Amino acid sequence: MTISQWPIQRWLVAFGAGAVVAAVVGIPTGVISTPFYARMTPVLWWNYPIWILTAVLSGLVAATYVRSRIPSTTRSAGLLATLASAFAMGCPVCNKLIVTLLGVGGALSIWAPLQPIIAVGSLLLLSWALRRRLVGERACAVSTTAPAQGVEAESAAR
Repeated sequence: MTISQWPIQRWLVAFGAGAVVAAVVGIPTGVISTPFYARMTPVLWWNYPIWILTAVLSGLVAATYVRSRIPSTTRSAGLLATLASAFAMGCPVCNKLIVTLLGVGGALSIWAPLQPIIAVGSLLLLSWALRRRLVGERACAVSTTAPAQGVEAESAAR
């Protein structure tokens, strides 16, 4: 089944999961401005496309789990990629883990230049997970129109 053949349930899950990921990634990183969080560094231009693509790809990956017959081998890849996107878009000096490990100077001089690379890597991982789920789904598709071989043999024997 291709994406264009998805039933409405899958599209609803894709939209809902994408919206949840957009909020869960956008609010803590400061891409979505709220009164609950003040980002210490400005949101950069590339944060917005990464944020939108992360939400879209995460929603599509989540939708592949609706009535799926293939094993869930890419679940951790999708979650890891979404988490990596959040780390990549976040304020470098607002991330307590990074500041603890590298200090404020290291967060700005070491971590900040790595963030776009991590962001692109997370999108590549999400794309890979989506492709793998879709290819696996097509490979494991069971045809409902063609009769099983055993049924043809039984009816011919009668």
